[in-house]
Parts: sequence; C-alpha cells; structure tokens
Amino acid sequence: MIHPIHVLGSPALRTVCEDVEADSPEFQQLVDDMLETMYAAQGIGLAAPQIGRTERLFVVDVSHMEQDIRDAGGEMPPQPMVFVNADLAEASESETDFEEGCLSIPDVHETVIRPERIHLRYRDRSFKEHTEQFNGILARVIQHEYDHVDGVLFVDHLSGLRRRLLRRTLADIREGRVSASYSLYADGVGLIEADPDA
Repeated sequence: MIHPIHVLGSPALRTVCEDVEADSPEFQQLVDDMLETMYAAQGIGLAAPQIGRTERLFVVDVSHMEQDIRDAGGEMPPQPMVFVNADLAEASESETDFEEGCLSIPDVHETVIRPERIHLRYRDRSFKEHTEQFNGILARVIQHEYDHVDGVLFVDHLSGLRRRLLRRTLADIREGRVSASYSLYADGVGLIEADPDA
C-alpha cells in the first residue's frame, strides 16, 4: 500500500521513534508498504515518521547509484536495505559535503556536511543483527534516514543564514502550499493529491 508522505510541519517528523520489539506480519507489511511508497515517490530512502509511524525503521535503495559507489571504492550491498532499531555507534571526524533533498521537503535541495564514514548497529527485516561500516554516498543516505527516526530533518543541519533564506519556502510547505508527483500529507490541511506535472 502506498502512503502519503508527511511534509515539514507534521508532528510525526519531529518524533523520536521507538524500537521495534519483535517481528510480526504487521511489521513485515509495514516494511513492504514503506518500500512501495519510496519507489512510487522515486526516492532512495524513507523513514517510518515520513508516513506517520513511530517505529525505529527506515529503508534505503541506492541501486541506481551503484557505479558512483563503486567508482568511489565502495561496496554495494544487496538492495533494498532495511534498518530496524539502528544505532549510530561511531562517526568519522572526516566530513564531506553533498547536496541533499527530502521527500518530506519537496523541491528544496541544500548542501549538508556529514561524517564521511559511520559504524552502524542495526537489525535487518529478518531481525538479524549487523554491525557494519558504511562510507561515501551510502553513509550519507543512511545518516539522512537515521536522522528521521530521531526527529531531525536535513534542514536542521543548515546554517542560520541558509534557513533564513529558505524561510518563505519552508513556511509554504508547513502550511500545505506544496505539490509533488506523489501524495503528501500536510498537518492542518490533510491529504494533498499527487500532481503528475510537479
């Protein structure tokens, strides 16, 4: 099932998510729904708060970036990836900057500085435990989604000046004056149908 994606201003996006206690058919359906929603929106990552849920869960699929990842000397794990109860164990002091966007903040793209490498503890969708190092683009995408389950958005990483320059655009999104090629949910407005021309 494809869900509308909550936009900036939705309290769900500021929720610190709770660990998933156990596997269940309902949990597996949620994972499937999140993947379907991410693909329908042509995203590369989606976290549970973006569809109004409070589970500590996010999904990632960077398949179309495989060549870039390999060119940078990275390995491409099987895609898609499901991260349950993720815990950022360590982050490198070395940082990189890269332009980011977010399905919950349509049409806003800004340069964000993040650690180049991370060590992450998490469970996959089968609840198998992993501790892995990620670097480069994949580390960035994972950090972006990890932020979501802690109630943090990529615009929170911007300087005060950049946020002031974006104030009107972000206010429009908060107030539901926004469109995208996928369905949105704006607090106080409700469902905003997908605009195929967006």
